[in-house]
Amino acid sequence: MSHPWFARPRPRVLAHRGLLPADADGIAENSFAAVAAAHAAGAAYVESDCHLTSDGEVVLFHDADLSRVTGDPRPVAEVPLVELERLMGARGGLITLRQALEAFPDLRFNLDVKAQAAAVPVGRIVARHAERVLLASFSDARRRTALDAAERFGRGIRPATSAGTATIGRTLSALAVRSMPLVRRALAGVDALQVPERQGRVRVVTPRLIEAAHACGVEVHVWTVNDAPHMTRLLDLGVDGIVTDRADVALRLVAERR
Repeated sequence: MSHPWFARPRPRVLAHRGLLPADADGIAENSFAAVAAAHAAGAAYVESDCHLTSDGEVVLFHDADLSRVTGDPRPVAEVPLVELERLMGARGGLITLRQALEAFPDLRFNLDVKAQAAAVPVGRIVARHAERVLLASFSDARRRTALDAAERFGRGIRPATSAGTATIGRTLSALAVRSMPLVRRALAGVDALQVPERQGRVRVVTPRLIEAAHACGVEVHVWTVNDAPHMTRLLDLGVDGIVTDRADVALRLVAERR
């Protein structure tokens, strides 16, 4: 049986770090305003990132430090929650993971655990909301740590999960030697492959990958796709979801296809 996170119709539009409308001057990605804008545009899924503040609060923030978003060079892990709230006040407002899950109860979240220290706190927080959370990380070990914590503190259902870099590598290697048993072994316990279309010169998303993933009951989501022709080409190829900075564009495109 499919995880409840996947109960919405395909193809899925995952609002990458929320949504920054064209007139959103000064609003930052992963802010409260960005998540609210995605929700207002009709997004059912928001992709976001998790870091831990110096006083142990999980916040939605992509980078390990504040320099790109606020001009402050300090790592997120060295800044207390109240100070981070002040820095983000004029940039759409900081949003913690707890706030995101409570303020937007009809949204499903795709959460990339960016820091090892955040893995257990993330798992503990999402445990009560596991039916509408997918946990991801480039690190399979970090992802599994968060999943284990969610199961430990949860109510009998684990969050959905997508493959980390090592799992994706094993899957592509298995495809290269045309071994479905190895593909199935690589994708055991995984609900989605979330990948770029290409990695350097290597084409990751191919008809063979999509067919093999679907044979294993695994969806394929492609990041980060921001123009309509590119979205159309991937959807025609058979991908199950698009991770995009332009959820408004993708939602209109998907609506036209249904």
